[in-house]
Amino acid sequence: MKRILLAVVALCAACTALAQTSEAFPSYIQVNGRAEMEVQPDEFYLAVVIDERDSKGKISVETQQREMITVLKRLGINVEQQLKVANLSSEFFKKKSSVAQAKYQLKLASAAEVARVWQALDELNISNVTIERVSHSQIDRLKQEVRMAAIRNARESAETLAGAIGQTVGKCFYIYDANSDILPRYYSNKLMTRSVATMDAMMEYELDEEESLDFKTIKLEYNVQAKFVLE
Repeated sequence: MKRILLAVVALCAACTALAQTSEAFPSYIQVNGRAEMEVQPDEFYLAVVIDERDSKGKISVETQQREMITVLKRLGINVEQQLKVANLSSEFFKKKSSVAQAKYQLKLASAAEVARVWQALDELNISNVTIERVSHSQIDRLKQEVRMAAIRNARESAETLAGAIGQTVGKCFYIYDANSDILPRYYSNKLMTRSVATMDAMMEYELDEEESLDFKTIKLEYNVQAKFVLE
């Protein structure tokens, strides 16, 4: 009799434990959420190198710099805010016979502005101009928008799958966010690899629209993993 009582107690305890386990670990659905956004850049960073070699030492870096600043101001560029000295070669500070070189970073706001500056600098025989990178002035806000869209996409996916089996989705009890930051991806950009000679040829066609320059499009992507209770 004592053995029977012990068996009944053990069975009740097992049922209680099973019920508690069921409550602690409810039925759930696990899904991945994904979102992306494609935006046109509105920040263009140009590297401009002035080298006395380009003029065979006939025009000093200081003279070319003054000419460049004059032209940029004429184009409506705020030189104080948009032009920065990135580097001066050590030779710049040596004896006068040395050939000097200076590198600048120029920040522009549109593709059309890039085209105008590119042409103006080329006319000054400053041909060592490259595009270092492109970005967007609201990149941080856009990243957060994509991030939130990814978790909303996860819930939508969970609701769709749960609805297919006649169930509903409850609270989300797990979110795995592996992205510490969204690194922008870029589509191929023909202008980034074009030479100054090619740019000059483009100018002959009076490019007025920014799209004609075929700059990179910034693509933001975000992925999350989430678990929702099934009800």
